[in-house]
This record gives sequence, C-alpha cells and structure tokens, in this order.
Amino acid sequence: MTTELRGKSAIVGTGHAGFGEAHGLTAYDVMAQSALAALGDAGLNLSDVDGLFCTMMEDSMPALMAAEYLGIQPRFIDGTMSGGSSFVNYLTSATMALDAGLCDVALIVYGSNQRTASGRLVTASRPPAYEAPYNPRYPISAYAMAAARHMHEYGTTREQLADVAVAARAWAQRNPEAFERGPLTREDVLGARMVGDPLTVRDCCLVTDGGGAIVMVHADRARDFPKAPVYVLGSAAESSHRQISQMKDFTVTAARASGARAFAAAGVTPADIQAVELYDAFTINAILFLEDLGFCAKGEGGAFVEGGRIAPGGVLPVNTNGGGLSCVHPGMYGIFTVIEAARQIRGDAPGIQLKDIDLALAHGNGGVLSSQVTAILGSQNTL
Repeated sequence: MTTELRGKSAIVGTGHAGFGEAHGLTAYDVMAQSALAALGDAGLNLSDVDGLFCTMMEDSMPALMAAEYLGIQPRFIDGTMSGGSSFVNYLTSATMALDAGLCDVALIVYGSNQRTASGRLVTASRPPAYEAPYNPRYPISAYAMAAARHMHEYGTTREQLADVAVAARAWAQRNPEAFERGPLTREDVLGARMVGDPLTVRDCCLVTDGGGAIVMVHADRARDFPKAPVYVLGSAAESSHRQISQMKDFTVTAARASGARAFAAAGVTPADIQAVELYDAFTINAILFLEDLGFCAKGEGGAFVEGGRIAPGGVLPVNTNGGGLSCVHPGMYGIFTVIEAARQIRGDAPGIQLKDIDLALAHGNGGVLSSQVTAILGSQNTL
C-alpha cells in the first residue's frame, strides 16, 4: 500500500463464530455465521455486500462458494490464497477496490471446522517435492528448524520460547472467548510432549474451529456506522519462498520488508505502536516477527520476550486476545490478528482492554514463514 491510500478505508464491523468447537457445523456454516455477526456489528445486511474477500482451507474456489452460500452476487471478489496471511493481505486489495469504486461494502471472511472435522494440525497442501522424501511433520518440522537455527545463531533458549506461550496464556486467561484459559507455566511448556525438537506441544498453536469476518467501507462513509471506525493506515506484503528448504536464512523472514513498507505507508514507527497482534502459530514466530518488524534487534527476540515482557503488564502488549497459542487457531489465524487490533482501537476488546489505543499492528504469516503481511491500523486521531 502506498501513502496515497493511507486512511482511505476503514473497518466498521467485526465478528466471529464457532470459537473452540462448533459441533455439527461445516466450515461454510461457521464462515456464514461470522459474516452475519460482522454485518450486524456494522448495522448492515448481506444485501449490502458487493465486495467479497475469502479463502478457505477446503476449496479451490472459495470466494465463489462463499458468495453462493451467502446468497449474494458481489461485483468484486478476491480469493487469493497465501495461507494465514491472506486475510491481512485482503486489507490492501479491499482498500484499493473501495477507493477505485469497484465496491462499496467489502466483506473479508473465513471459517473452519478443523477441530471437530479432524482434530489434527495438518495441511491440505501437496508435500513439498524436495522435502517429502525426508517425511517431515508438516508444518511443525519447518518451524522447529527455524527455532533450532535461532537458538544456535543467537543463543535463544527453550525457556525464552516457553515465555511466549506463557504470555499468550496470561492474556487468554482474561479473555472469556479464548479456548484455553487454564494455568500455564514455563515448566509446563518445557515438560510437555516434544513434537518437533525443540518445540513441545505447548510451543504449537491450538487446533480449534472458528471463523472471523471484517466489514470495510471507504473512509468517506466510515463515521456513518454504529461503532468507531478503524482506519487502514498502511499495509504491505512480501513473499520469500514456498518450501522451507528454499528459505535463505531461517532466522530472517520477509516481515523485515513488509513491516518497513507498512510503517512507511502509515508514517509511523514501531515505537508508536501500542498493541501488536502477531500470527503466533509457534512460539518462535513471535520472536522472529518482533525482530523483523523492528521492535527489537535481530537476535534479541529471546531476551525481549523473557520474563513476562510481552504479557499483561509488560513493556509491549503482544497478542492481547491470547493469540493462536491460547485463544483460537482454526487452520489459519490471520483474520483474528486484524479483528483483535481493531477491537483494541475501538475500545471493546473482550479480554483486557488496553487504555487509549490509537495505533495497532496486525501481522499475518502464510505457508512456512513464506508469506508475510503487515498492517497498521489507527483510530480517528491518527488521520
């Protein structure tokens, strides 16, 4: 996104459905319930939607299927699939479509019944050609390699990785919508079942059902809706590889580039951000993204998250809903980073509501650290 698009679109509705377990519902059922919740939040109806942005884990033409299921005929659709980063990326394409007059009400939506359908953290992707002979546990093995390399390169410890999970749980314990709210200590994480050395099961995201939706309009209309608008100030994407074997450096992600361009478009810096919502599919993700987005130097992420520094009361609020590690992770988590960032700015977050939030960051990750998308969201005060 360029500076010309700064503040040209706004989120005016958010919604979700099926958190945790949605027994008896299909992925499209959960998607539809999420869409209706977001539209209700905005005071709109399905008949108002003329722009649809959707991808699902189980369909090759998700936007068409979603439109048919919802009973709408949008004049603009986007079903681009870049994994869990897709939904953050839709903020850019929706903003462009709204600013160009290609649609008036954009609906970004997702749904999954991964937990009740299979209960397993698995991928629908074809096994990577150059990695399949080694029979990796996809995607866990890829993230375990990144974690192991970061530990080797910078001295990051398993204890520091565990602190990411403990911080996420501390936020989730205050969030009635979170799936996991029980106590979790560093020792619990370290002593949990190893699934991909050095990652234990508590270093890995949840497997849940759930869906989320976002309603966007052009900024000119943003103040006509019931809730305070949340403006898209800047967003950017960068893709570096598909297979983890083709990643040039396991400790440096494309978030370095996406973050720099998103900050430049928004005209702010990491020091200005008051809430950070990251795609924390694994504990190593938070450390890598905090470094690459500029919240700390490369190699210092372990120390940055240590001892509750990203937990409630710490120096930087990170994943204030509990993240994918403790709140919800239905196959892809990206849309929930945007929803939580928007709710913190609006002042109606379900868990700990931070005080006077004007700037928040949402960051999506797709593939195996493959696609990175960063978005900066702001209140009316930031325009």
